[in-house]
Amino acid sequence: MNAKEELDFAKMGGLIPAIVQDAASGEVLMLAFMDPGAWDLTLKTGEAHYYSRTRNKIWHKGETSGHVQRVKAIYLDCDADTVLLQVEQVGGAACHTGYRSCFYRRRQGEGWQAEGAPIFDPQEVYRGG
Repeated sequence: MNAKEELDFAKMGGLIPAIVQDAASGEVLMLAFMDPGAWDLTLKTGEAHYYSRTRNKIWHKGETSGHVQRVKAIYLDCDADTVLLQVEQVGGAACHTGYRSCFYRRRQGEGWQAEGAPIFDPQEVYRGG
């Protein structure tokens, strides 16, 4: 059985969630989705690839910013429909907004409060993109 056959892409219409965690600190960096093509590219290259639901295409994390994710370990959940990627986050930031983690906003009262500061300026990094 190959690795793709072990994953249940059918439950979510051809996608599986990928929880992304910093391999060294354990911090959750982001949640993304993979289709079979993104999964294959991740295994082949050792760098995270995801499926963009808004752009309807596979994307290599860091293809524009240079902030790639080097995969250190991959875990599969008990239902075979979610993966956990432990990665080395190159450049220090996983979020396209410049924050280290996509989960940088914390619920405070009836609103949201950003915690920490951006590591990079997205207008500089994604200029022209």
